[in-house]
Amino acid sequence: MPEMPEVEGLVRFLRARATGLAITRVQVAAIAALKTYDPPVDALVGMRVDGAERHGKFVGLRLDDGAHLVFHLARAGWLRWSDVLPATVVKPGRSPIALRVGFDDGSGFDLTEAGTKKSLAVYVVRDPADVPGIARLGPDPLGAGFDRDALAALLRGRRTQVKGLLRDQTIVAGIGNAYSDEILHAARMSPYALAATLGDDDVDRLFDALRTTLADAVETASGKPPAELKDAKRRGMAVHARSGEACPVCGDTIRSVYFADTDFQYCPTCQTGGKVLADRRLSRLLK
Repeated sequence: MPEMPEVEGLVRFLRARATGLAITRVQVAAIAALKTYDPPVDALVGMRVDGAERHGKFVGLRLDDGAHLVFHLARAGWLRWSDVLPATVVKPGRSPIALRVGFDDGSGFDLTEAGTKKSLAVYVVRDPADVPGIARLGPDPLGAGFDRDALAALLRGRRTQVKGLLRDQTIVAGIGNAYSDEILHAARMSPYALAATLGDDDVDRLFDALRTTLADAVETASGKPPAELKDAKRRGMAVHARSGEACPVCGDTIRSVYFADTDFQYCPTCQTGGKVLADRRLSRLLK
């Protein structure tokens, strides 16, 4: 799933490439992906792009008539940019393309989604806050007002595992499974640690790891075209999706914990005092 750094990379690319261009066509190929009807999607034709914005994991194109084209790529979605967009009409159900947007210089992009479980979402709204997922977002962890004390306040009193807390978009916006793995590894913290039990030193480490990990990933993503962002993300991972490999910090073997539809990775030596965490499917969680 694209997370904050990749979404920020897409936003910066679109801001540089699409600002000032007029939309000449919008083709919806996956009707279920379009979540709004007022304003109608056809109303975007003729509008110019004023800029691009990120809201957590949502991408928003700001248009000159006060409308916003907002989309969430979900687990298997992506944006495919073309300097020369194909002239063919996208046929519903015949390709992974959910939405095609064309501009007056001949360029444009497709929103695509792989797999059979379709969750990609597209909204045409007058205000990004009209998108329910954006209205519920917690603070942006790279925002100017998000400091160590702000994180401590979010953690305080929560009998929630810190891994799940970092992924909860209503608490902190933009972090998913991959970067929560990376943040916790950098903080030398168990994914199963309870937020309410973290001491001052723990919060210090977690905040530093959060800001550094995300800022470095955003810097890596910045300036890259969409086609290169996924590979850049994979190359930057220390533990996520690297089960069985050596930890780059201590050399221990990176382990996984599997769930029904996902998994996460961690280093026992760096994060759990050498303990191998139990699989949630088989036994109670180790703290």
